[in-house]
Amino acid sequence: MYHIIINPTSKSGKGLAIWKTLEPVLLEKNVPYRAYISTYIGHVSELAEEITSAASGAETPLNLILLGGDGTVNEALQGIADFDKVNIGYIPTGSSNDLARALKLHRNPTELLLQILDGTHSRRIDLGILTYDDNTEIVSRLHKRPEHRSRYFIVSSGIGFDAAVCEEALFSPIKNTLNRFKLGKLTYLGIALKQLITARSVSCRICLDGKDTIKIPKFLFSAFMIHPYEGGGFRFCPQADDTDGLLDLCVVGNLPKLLILFALPTAFFGKHYMFPRINHYRASSVRVRASVPLWVHTDGEVYLKSDRISISCLGQRIRFLV
Repeated sequence: MYHIIINPTSKSGKGLAIWKTLEPVLLEKNVPYRAYISTYIGHVSELAEEITSAASGAETPLNLILLGGDGTVNEALQGIADFDKVNIGYIPTGSSNDLARALKLHRNPTELLLQILDGTHSRRIDLGILTYDDNTEIVSRLHKRPEHRSRYFIVSSGIGFDAAVCEEALFSPIKNTLNRFKLGKLTYLGIALKQLITARSVSCRICLDGKDTIKIPKFLFSAFMIHPYEGGGFRFCPQADDTDGLLDLCVVGNLPKLLILFALPTAFFGKHYMFPRINHYRASSVRVRASVPLWVHTDGEVYLKSDRISISCLGQRIRFLV
């Protein structure tokens, strides 16, 4: 039995149309399945919790297929009761699809579904968890305050500039328009330039594995990566390995804004470390303390501003059908 959660609004409303091309494949092959259509923000998480809670005592893992974008996968992670009891299949229909890019998933949804149904190939990958260590009250425009102080992520999390770009992009009506013309990356690039110009000076301390502390008097952002890509193809951490149990950090600070304008496009090719004060680190756990609350994202989903967060990597916690 396959449980399939569909985000119909992904890919600017094309998610449902893609599902309608896949359902006949399941029927033709007599594959037992049950489909669930999400209808509001947070519904995917509720559906995932409902589906996986029933499998918590089962001897064999449950098969869960997610049809949507990186945000859909992120929502589902929050609801999964026991990761050891779930096999996850993913059919990307989002605008950024950084997870699909990193996993090198087939671009044809039908071919990808057939691979998942074949069931002979799976891989274990790392899972990240972010915890808000303060009691901030600043909530994003699109989301409501999360019920839990911790959130899982599978692609990346971040604090500062990259999260501020995500928060505005999620709220931007321009994004859907550009997605229709396959120009979604321009949304992030345009908002990134705007956020860069208006960014205020912030200081920050980043502690790696409880030992080494990085002090940044003029902090822009830090991305905590499980996979190489975020934000629609920015290769912030080309070295990231999704099976090593470690977070790869891209930390940017003390860099003139004009120089950042030149550095940002090079991140699409992973060449941004040639610029001074853009640094790479690796750790299994990280603590961040900023001088003011900053936007925080998990897989591009932004809920809160925070000045104190903790991030850890849970090694090879998720089983993916690929």
